[in-house]
Order: sequence, then C-alpha cells, then structure tokens
Amino acid sequence: MKSLDVITFGEAMAMFIADSIGPLHETRTFSMELAGAETNVAIGLAKLGFKTSFISKVGDDAFGKFIVQKLQEHHVLTDHIVLDTDHATGFQLKSKVEVGDPEVQYFRKGSAASRLYVADFDEDYFLRARHLHMTGIPLALSLSARDFAEHALKFMKQHGKTISFDTNLRPSLWNSEKEMIDTINFFAKQADYVLPGITEGKLLTGYDTPEDIASYYLDAGASAVMIKLGERGAYYKTLQKEGYVKGIQVSRVIDTVGAGDGFAVGVISGLLEKISLEQAIKRGNAIGALAVQSSGDNTGYPNKQKLLAYLTKHDQGVN
Repeated sequence: MKSLDVITFGEAMAMFIADSIGPLHETRTFSMELAGAETNVAIGLAKLGFKTSFISKVGDDAFGKFIVQKLQEHHVLTDHIVLDTDHATGFQLKSKVEVGDPEVQYFRKGSAASRLYVADFDEDYFLRARHLHMTGIPLALSLSARDFAEHALKFMKQHGKTISFDTNLRPSLWNSEKEMIDTINFFAKQADYVLPGITEGKLLTGYDTPEDIASYYLDAGASAVMIKLGERGAYYKTLQKEGYVKGIQVSRVIDTVGAGDGFAVGVISGLLEKISLEQAIKRGNAIGALAVQSSGDNTGYPNKQKLLAYLTKHDQGVN
C-alpha cells in the first residue's frame, strides 16, 4: 500500500458565502464553497505537496457530491469518504463583511458526518499515514463520532504516529460548557502538538497567560504547545524552550475564517519536514496572514513556491 503523510477526519459542509456585504437575512445571492476545519487543513497540506486524506461521511445529495469533487480538485484523497443514502450533508451560510468576523449559521444537525462510528475505522488505512490531525469539532457532533475520534487517537499513539490537535471550540454544538472543556482537554492532553487560540486556551485551562496555558498541556504529556495570538503571531513552548514568533501584518483583513486552520497547515508541514519549531510557526503565521486576505475558508492558502516567496518578502522575527 502507498503511504500517506497526513490523515484527518471530521465534517465537511457546503458553504454559501454572501455575494454582498450585509446581514444574512438581507442577502439574496450566495456563492457555494467548501467548508470544514479538517478539510481546510487537508487542502492546505495538499497544496504544499503533501499526500493527505480526509475521512468522513456525506449524504447522497448535491452537497455531498460537491464536497468530494472539490476535495479531489485539490488532490485530497477521498477514497474513505462514505456515501450515506439515509442522511443529508450539512451546510452553512456565511455573511460578507468589511471588518471583523462574518456571521455564520449552520444547518448540520443529524448530518451524515455525525454518523461516523468506530466500525468505520480502517486500521490498515490509518497505518499508512505518518501523522494524524484532529480538531475538537467531531467530538461535539455525536457520541459515535467522539468514539471514532478516541479510537483513532489511541490507535495512532499505540503505533507511534505523531498527532496534532487544534481545539477549535464550537460552544453551540455542546450540551454544556463543562462537557466541552472536559472532553476537549481529555483529547488535547494526549496529543503531541496542541494548537489552541489564546481565548480558547484561557477557557479550557483557567489560566490567563500563554506561558501558563502551554504548561498545562506540557505537564499532561504534550511535546509542544503553539498558541495562536491573532495578529500578534504565536507563542510556543516545549520542555526545552519557549518564545514568541511575530505575526505578519496585512493591509486589509477580508475574512478571518480559516486563518487558524492555515496556521495548523504551516506548523504541521514544517514538523513533517523536520525544520525547527520556530520556522514551522513562521510558516503557520504566514499562511494565516494569507488566509485572512481572501473570502473563502481555504482559497488563500498557498502552494510551496508562493509560501516561500511570501516568507522571504515578510521576514518574521523570533523572540
């Protein structure tokens, strides 16, 4: 069997982006794109030349066919996306804004992707990958999807694969804040690389500083913690070293959605190529900066040539 660089799983959705600025209820025309934190990472890594696979379920409907087609166009493997004839594919609406975060409304309850079960786990297929990327979103979709995620985590750890975990909090999907915090931390503490945003980290750990948030996960067994600080860049900490990596300033922010996933793309790609952690985070900051300058969740992600040129143009400092 051919090897894979990265496997990820979760829910992919059709996303309707407003064609004009304004609230969603006043919008009349939309453009359809692909959405999903895990698909963003899979696409970003594929653009950089990595062999990636996305695992999920989609409905036997137009949205499901659209998702598979878009992933294939980006050279993401879709051979383990299951077609569900009984449940629909989720979708979302996203407003267009000039400043700040867009309004997003989800239509995903009972979706095909929430019907992911441990029985769907293919051990031989996962063994082909050298890295597993996870987020907190599938953990909130359903108990069966959470069981699948836990099985994948334990299996990959048992076989010596590296694991990255982006907390990606979605409070509206959880029954309670406590359940969200307890579950997310259960998974994050078992990952090699933890990538929370600073606001997420404060909520999950109860600590206020990046240093203390990182220590919380390092003490639990993580190898490295990279905390996203928005336009200020990122903070990182391992048992041996720590520091801040400055962000890249952009002249205009069009859409912030997908920036965090872009950061994960940069970090994971750097770690797989065995460059220094600081250089990997520089990549993450660069891809995040490119992401906020485009309207789609992943349309701003670069190929390897564009990324290297952008890094050269915007040389970042490391403190």
